Amino acid sequence: MSETTLNGRGLSLVPKSDAKQTMKDYKSDQEVRWCPGCGDYAILAAVQSFVPELGLKRENMVFVSGIGCSSRFPYYMNTYGFHSIHGRAPAIATGLAASRPDLSVWVITGDGDALSIGGNHLIHALRRNVNVNILLFNNRIYGLTKGQYSPTSEVGKITKSTPMGSLDKPFNPISLAVGAEATFVARTLDSDRKHLQSVLRQAAEHQGTSLVEIYQNCNIFNDNAFEQLKDPEVRDDITLRLEHGQPIVSASKAVRRASNGALEVVDRASIPAEEILVHDAHAADPSVAFALSRLDEPAFEHVPVGVFRSVDRPSYDELMADQLDRAVHGKGPGELRDLLLGGDTWRIG
Repeated sequence: MSETTLNGRGLSLVPKSDAKQTMKDYKSDQEVRWCPGCGDYAILAAVQSFVPELGLKRENMVFVSGIGCSSRFPYYMNTYGFHSIHGRAPAIATGLAASRPDLSVWVITGDGDALSIGGNHLIHALRRNVNVNILLFNNRIYGLTKGQYSPTSEVGKITKSTPMGSLDKPFNPISLAVGAEATFVARTLDSDRKHLQSVLRQAAEHQGTSLVEIYQNCNIFNDNAFEQLKDPEVRDDITLRLEHGQPIVSASKAVRRASNGALEVVDRASIPAEEILVHDAHAADPSVAFALSRLDEPAFEHVPVGVFRSVDRPSYDELMADQLDRAVHGKGPGELRDLLLGGDTWRIG
């Protein structure tokens, strides 16, 4: 059996003698049931056309989802899949990745599923650096339950559940992930297939947890939420492309360090080239990545997209497998019998 080191694992490859996989191989026989025009269609097509590049056998890929419109995703992938319960996809994926290192595990979730009821599961998967890829579809609204405000909805958002406007300060998913010291954090857009697939390739190659926030349009309950990033008249001016080793700029703007040490966005023509911040996605200290994540405020005057952070750290499943191996060979301290019958137990009656 052939093997590859994708995600640091021994994963079964499709034999070279077999026909090359195509997008068609990853389309299931299930009818895709999202609202016409939903951004989820674009993401599904991008993933289905990208995964054949990995060269993996389909039985070695698993897509795990929670609850929400995006969580129908596993039905439409001709791989193994698990439509789990609300917010718990990272927990289920953790168990799967830890017990089956031969699998490439992907989590499909939304801003409500991941950041509300699933918030703790998400941050603990990120801090543990479990070997899974998390795709967080962010449309800034609850779509499946018909248009309530979500943890990423802006302050003042008028919805069915906030008729006088939301009072909640929204989560910034990138800031949250960097704050949890996730080892791979990125942002992309549903309608930019080239950029989306580029980010997915990097996420798939990463050892440990990758978190990819995908701005996704809900044309029924929150249409045009990211219109500035799609409008050809302004998108090149407000989109700050993050590429490791390259200056952080848009067509007209640039990022530099302010006198107080913070990052600021200025007119590109107003400063010399040497003042423009060069992106270091591999910096061990997450502080600059966190500062970059704050540059989308005020909303969409300028928005960084790309890989914010990509650093090496042992994955949880690697460390766990090492402990188990040492325990099996008698190299670890402690015995289960000693724990159960030790001095910290007592009898009642």
